[in-house]
Amino acid sequence: MWQTFQSGNPLITLSGLNTYNFVFLILGIVLHWRPRSLIESFSKAMPSVSGVLLQFPFYAGIAQILTKVPNSSGTTLSDTIAHWFVGASSNSTVFSFLVGIYSALLGFFVPSAGGKWIIEAPYIMKAANDIGAHLGWTVMVYNIAETLPNFINPFWMLPLLGILGLKSKDLIGYTSVQFFIHFPIVMLLAAILMATFTYHPPILP
Repeated sequence: MWQTFQSGNPLITLSGLNTYNFVFLILGIVLHWRPRSLIESFSKAMPSVSGVLLQFPFYAGIAQILTKVPNSSGTTLSDTIAHWFVGASSNSTVFSFLVGIYSALLGFFVPSAGGKWIIEAPYIMKAANDIGAHLGWTVMVYNIAETLPNFINPFWMLPLLGILGLKSKDLIGYTSVQFFIHFPIVMLLAAILMATFTYHPPILP
């Protein structure tokens, strides 16, 4: 973003959609001053999509920091995390298991598959390439594992609760049992099936 502001004519720079969103987001933060006030205003203005519109600019910022900002050794944080995955994985099967655990764990704290993938894709796929894990199945393992926390953090049930007049405590016991049953099964199958796929390097333009 900083390079964008240094790129030339400020009027042309401000006409870009990313810059436009950035400027108005910063203005909103400054004018509201308190995070709670900003979130409440978002919810009142756009009740159905407020969470998405507020979260995704921050996801983009995190992705930029991970992939574009080098540390003192000249590597990015994305590279460092990718190297950790490779170092902790003796083969593609172990790598698949680690990716599944990692995706499920983060799914509890960042319940947004699309936004989370923007942040994590660079180092997950780099690690898959480095260790020789099938790229398509790596994405599938990530996606499957990411859905498991929905049993514990079930955003999908909000419309159901409203229709049936229930509270989350009426369903969370059942869904929690489902999580603990499905989690080891999914992790085991993800790791076993990874061994059935042959790695093919990406075709670069």
